[in-house]
Amino acid sequence: MSKKILFFDIDGTLLREDTNTVPESAIRGLREARKKGHLVYINTGRTYSIVDTTVQDIGFDGYVCGCGTYIKSGNEILFSKSIGADECKRIIQLLRSCKIDAVLEGDTDVYFDDLEGIHPYINSIRTNFALKGYGINKTWNDEDLIFDKFFCKASEKSDVKRFHKELAKDYEIIDREDDRYEVIPKGYSKATGIAFLLDHHKMPLDSAFAFGDSSNDLPMLSYVPNSIAMGQGEVCALETASYITKGIHEDGIEHALKHFGII
Repeated sequence: MSKKILFFDIDGTLLREDTNTVPESAIRGLREARKKGHLVYINTGRTYSIVDTTVQDIGFDGYVCGCGTYIKSGNEILFSKSIGADECKRIIQLLRSCKIDAVLEGDTDVYFDDLEGIHPYINSIRTNFALKGYGINKTWNDEDLIFDKFFCKASEKSDVKRFHKELAKDYEIIDREDDRYEVIPKGYSKATGIAFLLDHHKMPLDSAFAFGDSSNDLPMLSYVPNSIAMGQGEVCALETASYITKGIHEDGIEHALKHFGII
C-alpha cells in the first residue's frame, strides 16, 4: 500500500470519555500503522498545552491542535496562531458582560475566570484540569493573557444573542449542544490543518484519512475522501463520514485500520 497520512481526533475517538483511557487496540493499531511507514497525526480541538501524556506517549508524527491554529511535525512547530492581546481582552470583557463562563485555551496553558459563581460545568473542567497541573497559574485578571481559542458554557442568565453578534464576523462558533460553544478564529479548522500538512509532505488528498466523532470534526470529515466516524459518535459525524467504524469501546480504530488495509 502507498504511504498514507492519518489524522485522529482525541476525545471520543482515541480517548474513552468514560474511563479517560486509550484502548489497547487503538494503541496497537496506531503503532502498527507507523511501523508500516504511514504518517500518524493527532488532529484535535484541544490546544497543545492540554494534550495529555497518555495520548502523547502512544507516539505520533505530529499534532494539529486548537482546530488548526497550531501545527507541529516531529519536534518542529510549523505553524502557530494566537489571538492578539487586545482582542483577548475584548473577548474576556464580552464573556463577562454576556455572563458566559469559559475556558480560554492557549498553546502553553488554559485560563479560567476567578469570579464567584462560575458555571458548574466549567468549574468541573477547571477541577479536572487542576489535578493535571493545568489552569492554575494565571486567571482572566492577569495582564497580557494570550489564547488561541475558547470553549464556553451559557446559562439562562447569558446574553447568547449578543455574544454571537459580537463574534460572528471574525470567529467560527461551533454549537456543541446543551448551550456549549467552541469558538475558533475564522479561517482555521481541522481541515485547514490537514491541507497544511498535505502540502508540507507533498502528499495528495486521497492519501489522507480522518477519524472523528463530533461536530468540531465535521470540517475534516467533509474535506478528506477517506473519513471515518466512530460508531458511538454524534449523528452529524455519522452522516458526514464516508465510513462508520465500530465504537471506541469496540476496538473501532483498529477495526477501521484493518478495513482499509492500513494494517
